[in-house]
Amino acid sequence: MNESFTRVEHPGGAVHTGPGNIYNYHYATGPLKQETACRSPRRIADDQLRLLRQRFVDPEGMGEARRLLAEHSTVILHGAPGSGRTAAARVLLYELHRDTGIFRELLSDGQEEADLTDAGLVGAGDRLLLDLAEANVARWEKNHRDLSALRKAVHEQQAHLVVVMPHERTLESDLQLYRAEISRPPAQEVFRRHLRLHQVAHEEYLQSAPAFADFLDEQPSIEEIADFADRVRRARTAHRTPDNFAGWCEQARDARKTWRQEVADLVAEKGAASQRALLFTTAMLHGAHADVIHHATARLLRTLKTPQDKVPLIECKDLAQRLTEISASAGPDGHVRFDKLDYDAAVRAHFWDHMPDLRRPFSAWAVRTAEQVDPHLASDLRKELVKRLADQYLRTGKWKELAALADEWGATTTSRDRPTAAIHALTHGLENKQYGGDFRHLIYTWCREKQLTGELAYVLLRVCTDVIAPTHPDQAMVRLRHLARRERGSTPALDALCALVATSSRLRRRMLDRLTRHSSLPAADARLFLRICDPVPLTDPGGAPRALVDEDYVQGCVTFGWREVFARLPQPHWQPYAQHWLHTASDAGDHHDLLLDLLVDAAGQNGKHLAALYSVARSAEPTTSGGSARGVATTDHLLQKISAAQGLRPSAAPSRPAPPRGTTP
Repeated sequence: MNESFTRVEHPGGAVHTGPGNIYNYHYATGPLKQETACRSPRRIADDQLRLLRQRFVDPEGMGEARRLLAEHSTVILHGAPGSGRTAAARVLLYELHRDTGIFRELLSDGQEEADLTDAGLVGAGDRLLLDLAEANVARWEKNHRDLSALRKAVHEQQAHLVVVMPHERTLESDLQLYRAEISRPPAQEVFRRHLRLHQVAHEEYLQSAPAFADFLDEQPSIEEIADFADRVRRARTAHRTPDNFAGWCEQARDARKTWRQEVADLVAEKGAASQRALLFTTAMLHGAHADVIHHATARLLRTLKTPQDKVPLIECKDLAQRLTEISASAGPDGHVRFDKLDYDAAVRAHFWDHMPDLRRPFSAWAVRTAEQVDPHLASDLRKELVKRLADQYLRTGKWKELAALADEWGATTTSRDRPTAAIHALTHGLENKQYGGDFRHLIYTWCREKQLTGELAYVLLRVCTDVIAPTHPDQAMVRLRHLARRERGSTPALDALCALVATSSRLRRRMLDRLTRHSSLPAADARLFLRICDPVPLTDPGGAPRALVDEDYVQGCVTFGWREVFARLPQPHWQPYAQHWLHTASDAGDHHDLLLDLLVDAAGQNGKHLAALYSVARSAEPTTSGGSARGVATTDHLLQKISAAQGLRPSAAPSRPAPPRGTTP
């Protein structure tokens, strides 16, 4: 071994060690930067499921579903639309919460996720939801055929699977054993459970309410009952006459009307710009303080370049009179609402549908309003304003226009509120049943290849970790990987990626596979590999039968990855990771030899790499857990393996073997 090697000490900037372009992205260092420490996706998912459990009422058949899931690790829920099948599936999985594994929704369209027959799709202790309630014939038949293979992987990994099947389909005989029939729970109990969560005292909701009885006669779905309860809550908060339970139910019943004709008549009657501006502003900021409504209305008139009224201010109509003209008023708390429940939604829809030329100015006004400094403009109200705007885009099928708006807002660096508004807009799009998949695909494209100007990288990081990861961690992992490989300097996306793969050994395995599946590893991916290939979780089996590093395939990924690291990155970059690897080997017990073998195998016959590895081991000795003597023993053991790799097998090793040829004194 006589090759020479070069060491780069303390590089002063980014080092480009591979082919291709280098991109530098600098994340915000102000308040936005401080918000990137988001909650764990696993915690977010569990919090969402816990809230669902609190308002959930067991449907008929829930006990049988629990029994099947406990005995067979699989249950297939069958029930009529509106019976609460999907909610029941989520609650069943939440009740199985354990320290190992994560909750996931499987994507069954085959576009971004492996087939259900892929054993690597299931991690140890995972809680899996396969929602096929709305699947068409072709999709159902494909997934139906693969269910047995998926169930086998679930059993082997001690995981659990809940499938929601289409109501009109049937199961093959070998799967009938796992089927549980779900019937809708008692409507009264569902309604009362929601009211209790809304802090409505039972003395109030036990009163007679003919409007609610009429509503129940329509056989509403569970979702419709929940919506009705929410309307009752809002009617109660508004203190409209009659202010009792029967009156709230009447208002909730009337609010199910669209109010479209009434709004059209009102807009036709109120032709003045100031009146229509107040009408739209009140609808978009419904429930806001009167001061917010007043200033936002003036801002909308300026946005629309409306000539100012030259009437002296003291002679102008006051806000109370102007609100009365549009059937709204300010309550005792100073907050403005329309007199009719859900009238605001009809007003928003009317302006959006019948004044399309104003959509862009409305959007500009909304984000300007959201970034105003006003003690009455709380963060929840700003979020609700963006949500109401996003609702109009999505309701009318303009999801691409909403995405473009979020792109524009996220690209700014002059305001912290615009990137936040972009996050809210994309979140609403991702959570939309019809367009959620389109938004996930768009965000994938942005993370991979879009020029990330302003705060857009931060926006994408937040929606990946807070919105996509809790239910679709594999998709979030892929997107974070593309963000992370483009980072220079600070590494918030890489930190988020590492936090995500730390929640599941399966995710770590899949990330190692993605990083090492090609014939070479770009320098950007080599840097990612060093963070993902952490020896501590690799040697910790957790709840799995064995540790990841014991798997032949993972060993191959590790060896290939380290080989590429040695070849593509300067030693100062990979040295701290190699030291951590050696320190872990010193404490690894049964995995001591294996961890050293993987490093030596990665260096192969390359004398420069073996020499560098030996020098790193020497430098790691003083900081080894348990004292430097343990570090010396690890270095000696490593040197024996290096000698064997070189074909040098001394019959009796000296007490302190000489360093391999090619090292420096």
